[in-house]
Amino acid sequence: MSFAPPVSLPILAPATGRFIAAVHHFPLRIYFEDTDLSGVVYHANYLRYMERARSDMLRIAGIDQRASHEGGAGAYAVTDVAIRYRRPARLDDDLMVVSRVTQVGAATCAIHQSVMRDAEQITDGTVSVAWLSPQGRPQRQPKAWTDIFSRLCQGEDFHP
Repeated sequence: MSFAPPVSLPILAPATGRFIAAVHHFPLRIYFEDTDLSGVVYHANYLRYMERARSDMLRIAGIDQRASHEGGAGAYAVTDVAIRYRRPARLDDDLMVVSRVTQVGAATCAIHQSVMRDAEQITDGTVSVAWLSPQGRPQRQPKAWTDIFSRLCQGEDFHP
């Protein structure tokens, strides 16, 4: 017995968030697997949420990390993370990860991120990355990417 849907519907793409001016907004929901025995989000999961938001922010800004890595140009590596936990998030909470580029260097970039529940800040942190050659040495980021980061850092209204 095979299953055939009665109507062919397009498959929905995963949420990628969107830019409002130069700030990226990424929605997420808390599931049971995200929580610990006390029913609050396990602390390391906030880093995962921030990573997903950063990855999608870069993707919709036009930065193709996968193609660069597969083409042998290099890859980003996290060099520093500072995070503060302010309030607990719980099962079924609807959250928003808000990301803003705060620093751009020749080989580096820093992004500040806040995890919000409505107007309440749950967690915030800053992640710094360096662009590395395939041999693992810091090198200049692609100029087009530095230009994008600079526009975002300056708060330029950004609509890819």
